[in-house]
Amino acid sequence: MRLQLALDVTDLDAAVDFYRRLFATEPTKRKPGYANFAIADPPLKLVLFAGDEDGRINHLGVEVDHADDVDVAAERLAAAGLDPTTVAETTCCHADKVETWVHGPDDTRWEWYVKTADVEEETGTSGTCCAA
Repeated sequence: MRLQLALDVTDLDAAVDFYRRLFATEPTKRKPGYANFAIADPPLKLVLFAGDEDGRINHLGVEVDHADDVDVAAERLAAAGLDPTTVAETTCCHADKVETWVHGPDDTRWEWYVKTADVEEETGTSGTCCAA
């Protein structure tokens, strides 16, 4: 399990260069308007989206190992009164995923997910996936 931080950046190339040097890690995925780092130390999934916003949080997340972990998290979140979305299979951020979402204070969005496969071409988003 590791935390995910997804940021909106105005200059994707500059952001990739900065985070590559900051964490001494190359991006694991790089697509037009998108970069993804799987950082071992500290355990972090860092996702960058090119856009008009400068360094704002797009969303936060928790990446888990198995789809069952997403189901368990959704049940726990519901029992805590946090009203998660239905657990669903989606294609988003150049990956097939099983995920659920909750909205925190000030509309901070949290995604609980497992990546099941890489997707070469972005086919758009489904539901609230990665939407600003």
